[in-house]
Amino acid sequence: MQSVNRSTFQAVQATGGSRRVMNAASLPCPPVPSDDELLTRYLAGDRRTLDELFLRYRQPAYRVAYRLLGNEADALDAVQEGFVKALTHLPGFQGRSSFKTWLLRVVSNAALDLGRQRGRRETLSLDGPGVDNLDPQLLSADESAVGLERADLRTLLDAALDHLSEAQRQTFVLYADAELSYREVAEVMHTSIGTVMSRLYYARQKLRAFLSERTTR
Repeated sequence: MQSVNRSTFQAVQATGGSRRVMNAASLPCPPVPSDDELLTRYLAGDRRTLDELFLRYRQPAYRVAYRLLGNEADALDAVQEGFVKALTHLPGFQGRSSFKTWLLRVVSNAALDLGRQRGRRETLSLDGPGVDNLDPQLLSADESAVGLERADLRTLLDAALDHLSEAQRQTFVLYADAELSYREVAEVMHTSIGTVMSRLYYARQKLRAFLSERTTR
């Protein structure tokens, strides 16, 4: 009788253990905190949350800086400068736009300032970031099928961007590379959605003409 009870007890223990494992495995993952929650925790004294915020947006920030400057080293400098400025001015962030758009505004302005100082250099790395993240809707199907190697197309696109005005280039890059909406681009550039749409239209036209001229020779 004692052995039966012991066996029964062990079986119950094993079942309970299995249930605990199953229950632990079925527990939902904790929700990812929003930018606003991380900012609130940072302002309350949790300095680690700022690292998480910057990690979230370092890739789009780098893509924007790289596309505006056309040089990897300059882009890294611009991102570092932009993040330092963002950290310095974070107490002044009032939440009128999302943290992402505010940060990309700071980084893109830092990139443009750096570009004015150094010039937009065309020492591009063929393995660097670029057209892989470009919205295919921005260019026509004919341009997507020209049969160029990806590296050649990347070089051409960067050269084409250099023929845009500063405002058109910044608008295009924020929309295509940072994947911001019209409204978010307008917030970054302190302008209207209509102006953003107009700049994108003329930027596409110029890019299309530039690419067409060089791929039909």
